Amino acid sequence: MAFFLIIILHKSKVFSIFAVAKFKLESVKLSVIIVNYNVGHFLEQCLQSVRKAMEGIDTEVFVVDNASKDDSLSMIAEKFPWVKVIANKDNVGFARANNQAIKVASGEYVLLLNPDTVVQEDTFSKTLGFMDSTPDSGGLGVKMVNGKGGFLPESKRGLPVPSVAFYKIFGLSKFFPKSKRFGTYHLTYLSNDEIHPVEVLSGAFMLMRKSVLDKIGGLDEDYFMYGEDIDLSYMILQNGYKNYYYPHTQIIHYKGESTKKGSLNYVVVFYRAMQIFAKKHFSQHNSALFNWLITLAIWFRASLAILKRVFKAVMLPLLDFVTIFCGLIAIAKYWENAVLLPRESFFPDYYFKFMLPAYTLVWIISVLICKGYKKPIKLINTNRGLVFGTIFLFLTYAVLPESFRFSRAVLVSGTMWAAIVTNVVRYVLHKLKVKDYELGDNGNGRILVVGCGAEADRVRQLVLMTSSKVEFLRIVSPNDDENNKWIIGHLSDIEDIIKKYKIEELVFCSASIPMTKIIGLMEQMNNLNIEFKIAPENSNSIIGSNDIRTSDDLLLKIM
Repeated sequence: MAFFLIIILHKSKVFSIFAVAKFKLESVKLSVIIVNYNVGHFLEQCLQSVRKAMEGIDTEVFVVDNASKDDSLSMIAEKFPWVKVIANKDNVGFARANNQAIKVASGEYVLLLNPDTVVQEDTFSKTLGFMDSTPDSGGLGVKMVNGKGGFLPESKRGLPVPSVAFYKIFGLSKFFPKSKRFGTYHLTYLSNDEIHPVEVLSGAFMLMRKSVLDKIGGLDEDYFMYGEDIDLSYMILQNGYKNYYYPHTQIIHYKGESTKKGSLNYVVVFYRAMQIFAKKHFSQHNSALFNWLITLAIWFRASLAILKRVFKAVMLPLLDFVTIFCGLIAIAKYWENAVLLPRESFFPDYYFKFMLPAYTLVWIISVLICKGYKKPIKLINTNRGLVFGTIFLFLTYAVLPESFRFSRAVLVSGTMWAAIVTNVVRYVLHKLKVKDYELGDNGNGRILVVGCGAEADRVRQLVLMTSSKVEFLRIVSPNDDENNKWIIGHLSDIEDIIKKYKIEELVFCSASIPMTKIIGLMEQMNNLNIEFKIAPENSNSIIGSNDIRTSDDLLLKIM
């Protein structure tokens, strides 16, 4: 047994001092390395799944913490004392943090694992078995699904050479996924359920031979975040080994819980990482071409991100303006034809061109001030804004000169129309499940807990404590003989139960249901449009993720 203190020097000064750890010098089969930054709840779930997967396998687990501000370190000390912790005093980046653990890892194999992942019980045994029986394998990745059970295409990728990057940037890979020419970035022409040699593995789960890593020299620390996995995968190939995609075990990857992948910052950081890769590995000509493509990609994707953000911000106010204004015109025209014209009177042109748009703008601005456009959308805020807007309009109407007081009836009818149409628009968007426009607190009111025994009861109480909206809450059990008044059916009938009771959310008890079963059910029910969440064992958290495209993560915790 050896005790030692690891110190990194930077410009002749102590850069970071790691926590003192008792690192065994004898070799083990597998070294798992997890870099954490402020995602303690996901890390807890990840470590619980790792603990189950490492049973029967001589394994050491490192967590390198990049100066997290949450309670990650205290959580590890309390619940996972067997984990070897390297606690940095600064965020040194993904590559350097992994290298810190790689230097002291003693495993025959090294697994780089994201903290926002959950592995199956058989993940380590199956992947190590494949690596042992495949001598030319230098690295291996597995089939990954997101928090809704959908396949993640980055489970297998090709090298981003200029032509591949071009097809990806401009969407040709998406339009022609089965083409070997256009579908190379995510290798979409290859089956998701068969083993394949691939060029690039995902850093979320990257299993490698330690001997190969030692030849390569670890991860390139020129990359701070993103691109390291591409570079490392390429270096494995350059050293005469193959990378394999292995789909006979699966993991959940919540995909970017600590970084919003739709953000402008992500676009810039990711594509700059690609520039580093090109400069390092491509010829001068290809590097220049690739850099030109990357610069174009940054501007193109940044423009799309900005346009998307602007559109999302103005869509509902614009929809309100159009529907309210069109209704006001119809009301005014009807009043003019039915009442004014028989009296040989009519509305002047500026009433339609200026007054009615002004009425509409007052309502829109008032709803905005009352946070009626803040997400999640709340009807009470919308209606409060309409009330205040109406009061302002009538007060203004009362003090206007007689020549500008055209019709109180149109204003009253317009108020009723505005109230009806704004509520209907929001209800329709909610029913259509348009993202970011769900009503209320985005919570799901009809919930099933999937588990058995005392753990299912514990999680049921946890749901009640952490959810502000619960209309229906029952338990589905994997046991036939369990007696519990809250149980409404058996796990084998879960799809029928979901449809019968119009369930919106499933909460799996990881202490009761094997992760292999949970991930299989998520993949099986991926098309049912329900939310999946997991209650980790001995945890006061319920962890899940909304759809990965909007980058909208959900984490409910007892406070």
